[in-house]
Amino acid sequence: MLIGLISDTHIPDRARQLPDNVLEAFKDVDLILHAGDLTSPKVIEKLESIAPVMAVQGNMDRANGINLPQAKTIEAEGLKIGLIHGEVYPRADTQQLVYIAKELDVDILVSGHSHQPKIEQTDGVLLINPGSPIVPRLADRTVMLLEINNKEVDVEIVKIGAPVCSALDFDKFKRD
Repeated sequence: MLIGLISDTHIPDRARQLPDNVLEAFKDVDLILHAGDLTSPKVIEKLESIAPVMAVQGNMDRANGINLPQAKTIEAEGLKIGLIHGEVYPRADTQQLVYIAKELDVDILVSGHSHQPKIEQTDGVLLINPGSPIVPRLADRTVMLLEINNKEVDVEIVKIGAPVCSALDFDKFKRD
């Protein structure tokens, strides 16, 4: 099973639409998981043109009156996957995310909120954050592809565009 992972799209408050590169990256997926902060239900509609979508509510969704569940769980290829926005402080705190994964009784926890991609195996849980394809924080614009085959897991970070932060654009420093 191939699953597209996305979070923190912030449309239309930070961008008018999803980048075409997101749609291209997800063209072969069986399912899309959105870890919140859509800020418009139209994001789900656009992604559903590719594959079924499961989404959870982020803090900015709440602020925009978008009513989605706080958490969802699914089973895929014998593994349980949890989906949350990940509102923990400090942002992306591993220990708190592991506690949430244990509460949800999942093998894999997909979260967002930090706008930074992360793949970390700890305490028997795979923590995944796809970052943001629109407004990353000190990172590239990213989504992820999660492939599960008979409980074997592979996660791929897919860069969606040039870094937003000019400090991360190292190409401008290259000399010929």
